[in-house]
Amino acid sequence: MCLGIPGRILDVHESTGLRMGTVDFGGVRREVCLAYTPRADVGTYVIVHVGFAITEVDEAEALRTLDVLRAMADAVEGEIGEPLPGVGESPR
Repeated sequence: MCLGIPGRILDVHESTGLRMGTVDFGGVRREVCLAYTPRADVGTYVIVHVGFAITEVDEAEALRTLDVLRAMADAVEGEIGEPLPGVGESPR
């Protein structure tokens, strides 16, 4: 099973000949390869899988998905009694 996480592109730059960007995943920021999404730019939401943006997604869908992921993390936290690492706050 593959899991893609939505995030918003904060900046775009080139690194060793590849189009890269800093992507915010609801408070967690990571460097992501943007080679597969050549039209994506600052402010665009993308789905990221293993460090690669694989498609663009509209903001409403991205925020809905982030809310579902947060709810899942909250449910797990309730079961194990501690927060999951890397689960950020809402970007709103």
